[in-house]
Amino acid sequence: MWRRLIYHPEVNYALRQTIVLCLPVAVGLLFGSLQNGLLFSLVPACCNIAGLDTLHKRFFKRLAIGGLLFALSSTLIQVLLHLAVPLPVVMFGLALLFGVTGEISPLHGRLLPAALIAAIFTLGLAGNVPFGVPPLLYIAGTAWYGLFNGLWFWLWKEQPMRETLSLLYRELADYIEAKYSLLTQHTDPETALPPLFARQQTVIDLIAQVYQQLHMLSATHQQQYKRLLRAFQVALDLQEHIAVSLHQPDEVQKLVEQSHAEAVIRYNARVIAARLRVLADDILYHRPPGRFTMAGALSALEKIAERNPDNPVGHFCYYHFSRIARLLRTQRPLYRRDVMADNQQRLSFWHALISYCSLKSMALRNAARLGVILAIGSSFGLMFNLPKPYWILMTVMFVSQNGYNATRVRIQHRALGTLAGLFIAAGTLQLELGDGTILLCMLVLTLAAYLVLRKNYGLAMTGMTVTAVYTLQLLSLNGAHFLVPRLVDTLLGCMLAFGGMLWLWPQWQSGLLRKNAHLALERDQEALRLLLQPVAEPAALAYARMRVNQGHNALFTSLSQAMREPAFNSRYLSDMRLWVTHSQFIVEHINAMTILARDHYMLTPALAQKYLAACEVALQRCQQRLEYDGPSGESPVAQAADTQTHSTTLMERHLQRILFHLGVMHTISSVAWRQRPQHGRWLSRRLSEPRG
Repeated sequence: MWRRLIYHPEVNYALRQTIVLCLPVAVGLLFGSLQNGLLFSLVPACCNIAGLDTLHKRFFKRLAIGGLLFALSSTLIQVLLHLAVPLPVVMFGLALLFGVTGEISPLHGRLLPAALIAAIFTLGLAGNVPFGVPPLLYIAGTAWYGLFNGLWFWLWKEQPMRETLSLLYRELADYIEAKYSLLTQHTDPETALPPLFARQQTVIDLIAQVYQQLHMLSATHQQQYKRLLRAFQVALDLQEHIAVSLHQPDEVQKLVEQSHAEAVIRYNARVIAARLRVLADDILYHRPPGRFTMAGALSALEKIAERNPDNPVGHFCYYHFSRIARLLRTQRPLYRRDVMADNQQRLSFWHALISYCSLKSMALRNAARLGVILAIGSSFGLMFNLPKPYWILMTVMFVSQNGYNATRVRIQHRALGTLAGLFIAAGTLQLELGDGTILLCMLVLTLAAYLVLRKNYGLAMTGMTVTAVYTLQLLSLNGAHFLVPRLVDTLLGCMLAFGGMLWLWPQWQSGLLRKNAHLALERDQEALRLLLQPVAEPAALAYARMRVNQGHNALFTSLSQAMREPAFNSRYLSDMRLWVTHSQFIVEHINAMTILARDHYMLTPALAQKYLAACEVALQRCQQRLEYDGPSGESPVAQAADTQTHSTTLMERHLQRILFHLGVMHTISSVAWRQRPQHGRWLSRRLSEPRG
């Protein structure tokens, strides 16, 4: 029971965040300085947004950089306001100044919003505390946050990776269960495949997250991560065998009609899913795995395959299910691989600064957008005679996300959560509770809010709003006066963030579809070149396969978000959904070919070279169709027609299906690009971004 309580991801996270917030308040209360303790608890909010609670091999170096950046931001805003520089100019300048962090790496980019929030907190403190107190508060608070989290991660050092691996195994269980529950429903790809694509995307995202953790922790060189590394490699093998698809709905229907194959295949999938969920709990709660066998379920599947030798479905399912059963029984990967490092490189500061000064820099664009929104929010504060419109600016920072849809959802949750929290606080303020009772209620609300924060931001916002009201009540006894103005400020900040994301250099996903489609085709081409080499390295094949899956996931994410953007072209997105469906088929064929290549089930050199040439021609024609809007030429299928033979191996059948899907994608592109949205990046006829 205690393992489930301590090691549960939400409980572990909520306990860590609550203790790091409440201990300074408890110490302040003990020594008669409650107000200083409450002020001290503001710093962890900046540290959380900056990602300083992420376990890293340079953990304390990042803490030092974060603390100094917060102190610098606090000092600059006080100095500039003292020099009578207008607040809108100050906020815009700070956003541009700290925006260079986004050019170094995505993890460093989280320092930008954190530094701006530190400046906004300082804006609320200026005039109420001495000049040097806020910078010292940030330095001391970051040091406390780092020491506490360092101790916490020392006690549970493997826990972040265990949580991700546990989620990965659970997603694999859901994926295989959903995939084979739709066994006879794949005749209509429009309805059956999108839910599977979403699950496949979640699995690949979790695998990429584990790769990133391995890279950040240098876990491959640490002995205590040995078992987790093995569990991760097993998960990679599981994903390979779960993700492959036969894509022959007629053969599936024929086998189902001739035998009881559907019930047997579903039963095998349920057994595997149940075992994966048990392993997920074992990984999370530090339990050794128990014995496992599914010989009975596999024997029934083997009999179906033997009784229907002309139908490939039974043999396909038995082959992959038997491999999955072996993985689950032995808990060892099918082959040895070197887990390759994460491919995201960190730029040095000077190289990042040079890149940041370019007008094409995405980091500069994001920083400028934030700066303009904050400047407008500051101007509204001056217009309404608010000397310190810190709540408007803070709301803007908390709800602003990278994309349109994410910002819209966050705004809805924050506005509704704030409204509910203010109503609750307005009622409870009439009770006239003592300080001890208030602090105890705040502790419970903080713990409850962090328990649900990662799953329901709006509900967590309700509890946090109540604690914010009572914090002001304890600091200045004006909690009741806080209610209506802060609600107005919250709504105004939400509207500003939404308007900025909608009109200020928006990153329309419908406009990024072409770039991501081009990237997906390039990843396919790289993988096919490796697969059709005379000697293929297993590690390189595994990494290329992951890049193919990640490239397709970026494309699928763009399409999903574009469907929710305003004023999209429905006919264009309908065509693109079909294009992405065929791209997913290619990904799954590459997954299956990777398994065959690793088992040395290769083509003759001459035949491999012939298929590689045909695939490259087809891929390049699809890429040209993405880049140029002129008249389309010959279909890539026609160019590859001479590769079709009557007697083909399994590898050849996969390649022929890939050529077929590329031909369909080329045909779709000829129609879809003419219906593309005429805004944003679509204003240029050719791709201007570098490939890769």
